[in-house]
Amino acid sequence: MKLNSKYFDSIRVAPKREADKTAEQKHPSCQWKGCGRPAPHRAPKGRGRDGEYFAFCVDHVREYNAAYNYFDGMSDNEVTDFQKDAMTGHRPTWKVGANSWAHGTNARVSGATGGAGFRPHDPHGLFAERARQAREEPVVSRRVLKPIEKKSLEALHLPESASKTEIKARFKELVKRHHPDSNGGDTRSEDTLREIIQAYNYLKKAGLV
Repeated sequence: MKLNSKYFDSIRVAPKREADKTAEQKHPSCQWKGCGRPAPHRAPKGRGRDGEYFAFCVDHVREYNAAYNYFDGMSDNEVTDFQKDAMTGHRPTWKVGANSWAHGTNARVSGATGGAGFRPHDPHGLFAERARQAREEPVVSRRVLKPIEKKSLEALHLPESASKTEIKARFKELVKRHHPDSNGGDTRSEDTLREIIQAYNYLKKAGLV
C-alpha cells in the first residue's frame, strides 16, 4: 500500500489508553498484592483447593508459577504415595487374579450370632435373591445309576428318581397283576413276571430297595 493512499489515511489505530481500558473491562484485576493490572491468567490455589484459581497478570503469574509447589507440606513418603496413586487416577487397584475378598478390602460386618463375616457388594440384590431361592427350593440329590440299574427300573415302569417305597409298591402291584393265577396260566404272563422279579432282586442287591 502506498503511503499517500486514501485507504492508508482512513486506518485508525486505537490509542494505548483505550486498549488498556478494554482489557480492564474484559479481565478482573490482578490479585497480587499492590497490583491492579488486568489479570487474564489463572493460577491454581494449591492442594486441597482443586478447581480454585487466582487471577494474575502475566508478570505475577510467572512469578507465582516459579515458586509454586503442589507438594508443599508433604513428607517424602506422602509424595511418593501420591505419585504412585496418580498413575491410576487415585482409584483403588488390586493384583491380577485377585479381588477385594483376597485383599480384605470388602466390608466386614457382624452376623446375627455375633460372629464376623463378609458382605458382598450387591446393589441390585442379585445375591440376596439367589439365597432366598436356595432356601425355598428343596435340595434334590440326583443319583448316578448304572445301565443295568436303569434297565431294571424300566422293567418296573419307574423313573430313575423312584424311591424305595415306590419300588416296593410297584413290585407288589406288578406281581399281583402278572401272576399266573390272575391270568389263567398264560405263559407270556409268566415270562413278564420272571423279568419283574429279576429286576427287583437286582435293585435290592444294588441297595436301591
